[in-house]
Amino acid sequence: MDFIIALIREYGVGIVFLNVLIEQLGAPIPAYPVLMVTAAIHGGALADQLQLVAVAVFAALVADYVWFSLGRRFGRRVLSRICKISLSPDSCVQNTESVYGRWGAKSLLVAKFVPGFASIASALAGAVGTTPGRFVLFDGLGALLWVGSAVFLGGLFSSTVADLLAVLAQLGQWGLLLLALAFTVFIARRWWSRRQVIRSLRMERLTVAELSDMLQGGEQPVILDVRPSMAFDASHIPGAHSYDPLHKGAVLPAIDPQTQVVVYCACPNEVSAARVAQLLRKAGIPRVRPLLGGIDAWVDAGYGVHGAGTRQAVPSA
Repeated sequence: MDFIIALIREYGVGIVFLNVLIEQLGAPIPAYPVLMVTAAIHGGALADQLQLVAVAVFAALVADYVWFSLGRRFGRRVLSRICKISLSPDSCVQNTESVYGRWGAKSLLVAKFVPGFASIASALAGAVGTTPGRFVLFDGLGALLWVGSAVFLGGLFSSTVADLLAVLAQLGQWGLLLLALAFTVFIARRWWSRRQVIRSLRMERLTVAELSDMLQGGEQPVILDVRPSMAFDASHIPGAHSYDPLHKGAVLPAIDPQTQVVVYCACPNEVSAARVAQLLRKAGIPRVRPLLGGIDAWVDAGYGVHGAGTRQAVPSA
């Protein structure tokens, strides 16, 4: 444990750079506690604290701009990949799109204070056409607020942090083991929570080929797009109705209880779609199924979409 404390004293700035960079790239390795501890160990020297802030903000901007660039190149398709890397809840795409749709680039000011939001918001900013200058401005200010608060708290409670580190140092290998155990429990809880959510939403899915066959055969299912309206306007399955369950004013279209209903989203494991499907079943609409793979699977299969960009007809079977 003494070795780790000495390592932070000697290479704390470099450790913070790597930690912030890796976390903002999506890995579930929290950087905020490391920022606080490093600030506490470095003491109240203004030059050291300013250097720590500058390095951490730069690391965050580098990582965020990577996701921003990927979003500009690949669009919303990259969003679900981030959730899988970060172990964020599978509904994180839906939540982030909803927040960004309301606040735009200004939401980046608080993005890093919300678990699972920062990386997705950066990619989404690129996907929706936010200009690089506007992105760097708001993301940089958000990173400065996030890093600055951690460094401030580390300096403010430096004596408390020092006492805690002293206790861990006295414990020796047991102190290191406690830190490793705490990190393992943190990762395990996030993984288990995500797994439980997925298990609770198990139900039969409809494939994109089956939906295409239904439309080509003249059947008219009610198709619900449960993504935010911003995503719906950009592209949606022909004939779909927009219904954002996170929007207070969202209204469902009239649905006959005997009508086939298809619900889709752009979330990993169709979490948002499955939740809406469960609610519809409880409301007395039994013939409802989420679309397997969501709109990404529909596009990957070569079926057309309607939206602000291009309007294509569904190809013949």
